[in-house]
Amino acid sequence: MNINKIINRVKNILTTPKSEWPVIANETTTVTDLYKNWIIWLAAIPAVAGFIKSSLIGYGAFGFTIRTSIGVGINSALFGYALSLLLVYVMALIINALAPTFSAQKNPIQALKTAAYAWTAIWIANIGLILPWIGLLFLLAGLIYSIYLLYLGLPATMKCPPEKTAGYTALSFVCALVLGWIVMVVVAGITSVGGGTLMGSAPGSVRSDTTFEKNSWLGKMEVASKQMEAAEKSGDADAQAKALQAMMGAALGGGDQVESLPPDVLRPFVPETLAGLQRTNFSAERNSAMGLQMSTAKASYSDGNDRSLRLEITDTGSMKGVMGLAGWAAMQSEKETDRGYDKTYKQGGRFVREEWDNQSKRGKYGIVLGNRFLVEVSGKADSMNELKAVVASLHLAGLEALKNQGVKKN
Repeated sequence: MNINKIINRVKNILTTPKSEWPVIANETTTVTDLYKNWIIWLAAIPAVAGFIKSSLIGYGAFGFTIRTSIGVGINSALFGYALSLLLVYVMALIINALAPTFSAQKNPIQALKTAAYAWTAIWIANIGLILPWIGLLFLLAGLIYSIYLLYLGLPATMKCPPEKTAGYTALSFVCALVLGWIVMVVVAGITSVGGGTLMGSAPGSVRSDTTFEKNSWLGKMEVASKQMEAAEKSGDADAQAKALQAMMGAALGGGDQVESLPPDVLRPFVPETLAGLQRTNFSAERNSAMGLQMSTAKASYSDGNDRSLRLEITDTGSMKGVMGLAGWAAMQSEKETDRGYDKTYKQGGRFVREEWDNQSKRGKYGIVLGNRFLVEVSGKADSMNELKAVVASLHLAGLEALKNQGVKKN
């Protein structure tokens, strides 16, 4: 990955698209290069921006700031990111399949170029999510401009006759809207059952001309992508599906395939009593989407009066490597008001989130274990130190010891 090359391409495709599209069309590249040098980085912007807005900044209304829990926020970001990576590829398949209908030339690599670079505007526009009031205007502008980029790109990449470009663009865009809606439904369905996160170490920058070690993260992505290209040439649909799943696993799992823990394995880490409070309900689930897995265990505790706590433990499973790609390990944030504070930081190599409300005496304290498991306790307490003590009382070492369980080396 060459950061200067990415920045220049973003600048050129957004400011001089008419001259940039022919350059893109004439470039020799592969599915591997398009993903590792462009798609995985640009597609991470909506995930990062969405998490910052929903879980760190929050949404303001009627004098209140509403934030999703860090678990739900990151769970949503990770699944959204995973499905976005897949969405680009599916969009390219659609563009390629529609080509003969509009007298264009079928070419899977050119179709992936078209989808990846046309979507640049909407990916960049997602930065507007963190801006108050005008954020939605940024998104709308980005969407409109991405349609325009698609319109300009199809003649160059897919050799579409000018008189048929409008129809080609319109039908491709409608398909993109349908796919986007499916992504939102899947993400909403998964994140409604519980939040999760993981914290991976950043892999560092990689030049576009780098030869990757066979067992490295990007090396495994490269191998998986070559398998996918071979499967495409074979015309075997089953082989293509398996190769695509392998590539997604390599990209999202830090180079490995990870099966999240079964609910019965998480259950022992949810005690019958917590800080002297009796457990009043418990649930544990394992969910999957597009072959990706996450497991969540949740429980509530109460003294029967006004004191209660909630515990959530999430195994991020298949998403083991995404945080490194997005650079989340270095994320820090701190906000303080008259009402309380909210901060995110790293301590002892662990990602930590604190949220406290002085008026209601309620807060949340969450930590990430083994770059895989999120443990979060929320509820009413005398102080944040009390919530920290509650988390410390859990069998954290035992849970962290399972960080490699279910990991299958590629």
